[in-house]
Amino acid sequence: MKRPVLPMLAKSVAKIPPGMHYEAKWDGFRAIVFRDGDEIELDSRTGKPLTRYFPELVEAMRDRLPQRCVIDGEIVIALGDHLDFDALTERIHPAQSRVRTLAERNPASFVAFDLLAVDDESLLDTGLVERRERLVGALSGVTAPVHLAPATTDIEVAKQWFEEYEGAGLDGVIAKPLDLRYRPDERLMFKIKHERTADCVVAGYRFHKSGPVVGSLLLGLYDDKGALQHVGVSAAFSMKRRAELVEELQPLRMESPEGHPWAAWTEEAAHETARLPGAPSRWSGKKDLSWVPLRPERVCEVAYDHMEAGARFRHTARFRRWRPDRTPESCTYAQLEEPVRYELSEILKPRS
Repeated sequence: MKRPVLPMLAKSVAKIPPGMHYEAKWDGFRAIVFRDGDEIELDSRTGKPLTRYFPELVEAMRDRLPQRCVIDGEIVIALGDHLDFDALTERIHPAQSRVRTLAERNPASFVAFDLLAVDDESLLDTGLVERRERLVGALSGVTAPVHLAPATTDIEVAKQWFEEYEGAGLDGVIAKPLDLRYRPDERLMFKIKHERTADCVVAGYRFHKSGPVVGSLLLGLYDDKGALQHVGVSAAFSMKRRAELVEELQPLRMESPEGHPWAAWTEEAAHETARLPGAPSRWSGKKDLSWVPLRPERVCEVAYDHMEAGARFRHTARFRRWRPDRTPESCTYAQLEEPVRYELSEILKPRS
């Protein structure tokens, strides 16, 4: 099996479907691990190499994985007993000395959930039930930081996981047909994610890459000190709606950011001392992140699935409706629902 192999993907559904194989949905970096003796490579969801960013995992896998195998799983980092995606993104750093420092400070773990090949045998055309049995056998007695993902065929257990595991930073549930063959880069699995709503202040927008229409709305919430914090964006609009939004928001448009709560975004020096939105990063590269400031007077309701570090939306929020009945000052973090904490160690403990 030659690198890279793109992972099999999942499509979103509203409810957990019956009669399937269920696993928790991990909030980390998807990775395909290739091992051939002492040689170990980690590839990302898009096939890009991740190996240099997780040296502690490479070392651990030499002691814990079969001598020749290809395994699909998720790289995660836990701070305390909760997954932390921010700590994971910090690893994507050009300086190897920085990577090693972070690896010592907050070591990563690998959660394995599918076996694609072992020895000289490809399992891509093998059904899921047998692949799972082979994976369990291959990782029998495995120890941290490599873990075997919990799995069940009991939908009631899956529903319990969906409700409880979010408290440890997990993202929902994955459902897989029992006879599913492994098909790289095809959406043949199902993902069920949490969805909540929040009322946010619209304090600006960015133009779409295609021209002078709205690309994304910039969303804010007020913290307990009365400061408007940027929490994410809402971006899924039709082209017709993007053009309408420019006209709709024109009365709120400010001639300059002066006096705007996020005026510091325009100051290059401010980005050197604080982590502010609106500046290029190793993720955005040369992407144009300039923005149009709006008077923070309009409120919209958005749907979101997960809060990152309790401060911002993990993914792009989905616009639901305008809320003319809400005042901007009432849009605070206090409205956000906090999941009940759940111990990550309980999820990852070995099961017979």
